[in-house]
Amino acid sequence: MKTVYGLALLLSLFLMSCNSEPTLQKYFVENTENKNFIALDMSPNILNVDKTKLSMAQSDALKSFDKMNVLAFKLNGKNKAEFEIERAKVNLILKDKKYQQLMKFGSGKEGASVSFVGTDEHIEEFVFFANKKENGFAIVRILGKDMNPANIMTMMSVLQQSNIDLEQLKPLQQLMK
Repeated sequence: MKTVYGLALLLSLFLMSCNSEPTLQKYFVENTENKNFIALDMSPNILNVDKTKLSMAQSDALKSFDKMNVLAFKLNGKNKAEFEIERAKVNLILKDKKYQQLMKFGSGKEGASVSFVGTDEHIEEFVFFANKKENGFAIVRILGKDMNPANIMTMMSVLQQSNIDLEQLKPLQQLMK
């Protein structure tokens, strides 16, 4: 009988400790199969770079990058109301204090923002959120270990040297049409 009470107590503690607050990760998982969304997960292998030609800083920046998740909502004539609801959900998630905003462009209805999770020198996640009322919106999460702003700038130089596998990006072309 004691084990039943112990098990019930353990289960209730587990359920109470579950965080029900919305996060981008939960949002991605919930919408991956939604027909209005295009979801992509990309590893650093998409860059197709010759690692022997990278500088030490470029190599370190590439090592700090684990993966990139992209979730895009494609707006059409039938889903305008859902677009507004989903965009509001993302804006609400990004207002959480764990997402520190670096930059914002445009207005509330259209534009882009760049946020991060972590500290200045130990960034776990960069988040790019762009929306346009004619096309839809896209959220890009760049996940890594101990990334920092210098790594991101260095990654830009790695991107210039990369031979990106565009085949992996084909689903995003639907959004741009």
